[in-house]
Amino acid sequence: MRNIQQTKKVIGLLTLLTLNLSLIYAQNTWPKDPVMVNAKINRSGELEITPSSTSSANDFDFLAGKWTMHNKRLKTRLNNCTEWIEYESTDENFGTILNGVGNMDIFKTAYNQVNGRSYEGLTVRLFNPKTKLWSLYWADSNLGTMDPPVVGSFEGNVGRFFCKDVFNGKPILVVFVWDKTDKDNPVWSQAFSHDNGVTWEWNMTNTSHRIK
Repeated sequence: MRNIQQTKKVIGLLTLLTLNLSLIYAQNTWPKDPVMVNAKINRSGELEITPSSTSSANDFDFLAGKWTMHNKRLKTRLNNCTEWIEYESTDENFGTILNGVGNMDIFKTAYNQVNGRSYEGLTVRLFNPKTKLWSLYWADSNLGTMDPPVVGSFEGNVGRFFCKDVFNGKPILVVFVWDKTDKDNPVWSQAFSHDNGVTWEWNMTNTSHRIK
């Protein structure tokens, strides 16, 4: 009887530990509200984005180097999906380009949701010295075209970047959120909104780990 009780206690402790770790992971992964910081939909229905007071051409300097990444993405989007797909990838960031107003990296993974082949993505980030805003451009090996840029800035250690786009024929807002609180393990997340930013569905995230 005593052995059974001890076993139950061990199982209970392991379950509690798992739940706590899951909570910590969720807190570290999902950006905290509010999402629409330094951005709003105006009366004309246009997306207005203003820079933070500290927005700088050096905001993405922390990304320079080589990384391993753990990724999570919803299997389907804006479809009340709760099934997540997890996979590994690598990334190499080349640091500043264009005399300090640009930043570029290449993302690689064996996972490809479209055709099962290896997958590569390219991000080009450009800082506009006049507007103090960053524009982040993404292209991948499946399409070979640039997505509309997400535009924004960092408020402290959290950067929010927005754009209007279309998903499954319907207009949406897209946000990229970068959290560089831990510059050796930064977190990136993506969300879609179908109601002009009132609600958001977080559909993809990754945590990068610097290769020493």
